[in-house]
Amino acid sequence: MENRMLPVGIDSFEKLRKEGFYYIDKTLLVQELLSNWGEVNLFTRPRRFGKTLNMSMLKSFFEIGTDPSLFQGLAISQNRKLCEAYMGRFPVVFLSLKDVDGLNFEEARSMLCRMIQKETRRLQFLMDSQQLSALDKQSFSVLTDGNAENSAIVNALALLTELLYKHYGQKVILLIDEYDVPLEKAFQHGYYKEMTALIRSLFGQALKTNESLQFAVLTGCLRVSKESIFTGLNNLKVLSIADVRFDEYFGFTDSEVRTLLKDYNLSKHYDAVKEWYDGYRFGDVEVYCPWDVMNHVDRLCAEPDAEPQAYWINTSGNELVKRFVKKADRTTQNEIERLIAGEVIRKKVRLELTYDEIDSSIDHLWSVLFTTGYLTQAGKPEKGVYQLVIPNREVQEVFLLQIQEWFKETVIQDTEPMKTFCRSFLEGNAHGIQTYLTMILSRMISVLDTKARNDQKENFYHGLLLGLLRSEPNWLILSNAESGEGFSDILIEPENPDTGIIIEVKYAQTMAGLETMSESAMKQIVVKQYDARLRQEGRTNILAYGIAFCKKRCWVTFQAL
Repeated sequence: MENRMLPVGIDSFEKLRKEGFYYIDKTLLVQELLSNWGEVNLFTRPRRFGKTLNMSMLKSFFEIGTDPSLFQGLAISQNRKLCEAYMGRFPVVFLSLKDVDGLNFEEARSMLCRMIQKETRRLQFLMDSQQLSALDKQSFSVLTDGNAENSAIVNALALLTELLYKHYGQKVILLIDEYDVPLEKAFQHGYYKEMTALIRSLFGQALKTNESLQFAVLTGCLRVSKESIFTGLNNLKVLSIADVRFDEYFGFTDSEVRTLLKDYNLSKHYDAVKEWYDGYRFGDVEVYCPWDVMNHVDRLCAEPDAEPQAYWINTSGNELVKRFVKKADRTTQNEIERLIAGEVIRKKVRLELTYDEIDSSIDHLWSVLFTTGYLTQAGKPEKGVYQLVIPNREVQEVFLLQIQEWFKETVIQDTEPMKTFCRSFLEGNAHGIQTYLTMILSRMISVLDTKARNDQKENFYHGLLLGLLRSEPNWLILSNAESGEGFSDILIEPENPDTGIIIEVKYAQTMAGLETMSESAMKQIVVKQYDARLRQEGRTNILAYGIAFCKKRCWVTFQAL
């Protein structure tokens, strides 16, 4: 049988099933929800872990008028008694807030109006209901123009549930997807208080003592504190990433990924997929990021030798990691180095925060990085203390990228010291170069995995030097340029046409071996005649440097050739 299309970017359960896309069955979420439901259920999971698709699946299952064939052959269909009692038996209001954004409050408020308008128009049949009064229909029609007053907006969800209850005589299921996105965007753009007040009123009207409500399900990334938007809500059941309940319904399990790869004859890529996209721990289950896995399998189908890449990161934005790296003091920098090396960091984590608390303490940023998927837990927490690790290769790449950005902003843009550093190369000042590099190494967050091969470590220091030297805009800098009997690490052609600079980089396994490795680098320059290319350009004043690194130390050897 021909493989099904892969649902990259498709979060509509109905479309996925009707058009024959591949589906990893999460329908038993319905069964567990009905067995363990609260009146208001809040699921917090990182971005791109299947929240919207699951919410769409819940809508398709419960909503009156659903197509039962959507669930044919899926796990939930085996529970016939449950399906007979609940499938297609409830009116549903489904509101997604993931697109509520704006540079100011009015723009964001307008977008919220449009989201409410979209759902209202889907329920347009209420205007023909014999069970609704003229006043009911007038209130309903106000929501259809997309530019309602605040009083109408905050009452919108409560009104829709009330009218549906009147029409069907059956209590309503309310689904709110990505409930915290408007708050996140408001925090970023500076109108957090206004948006918090609006969302608090909207949710308060719909979720508190609502006689028309059967139950509600909310999803989001961050568990926003009860005092912020859930004031007075005593029926909230929070199911966070630390909760063992519902732990396997968001994200792909290892067995699901193995089956997917097998179905597409891609089992040989299992190890790479696991290294890059596995490692998240929800409750007692280790899961993969669905967005990454589907994107990579889709790419492998077209390009069998494709290397893994950061799909999730390219869609999520890295503002939190950037914020974290910028705020890090020396102690936190050391902890970041240990994380990148694969170590575990023990931290007290708060699972409930307001967005305006994030910047008040570096400890809060640890908590947010955990809840948003940039860090995950190893083992079980003890008294609120979690063992935090970077989940996989993809997220490690994010930290490396943001560290490099931080390095450019804080070190390379500091122009006067950089000019002095570059001038030292023209003056044969090995001591000055060594002193500055040691200072830089002591300040920066190391991005070396302690288990990396020596050549990989040399590549890191090679890149570090290139970044520093390129602060001199009038130098032609060549990396791994062919010259003499090999390839020199770095060749530099300064403005002075008589001068040329050669740099060879080595990694020493011990501090004691720094000087020896530096001299070995110089010997390689001489023996392999790396000065040949510069001399062919007419440069006669050749300045050669052998530079050896070990962790945050270096040794510089100089020779004029």
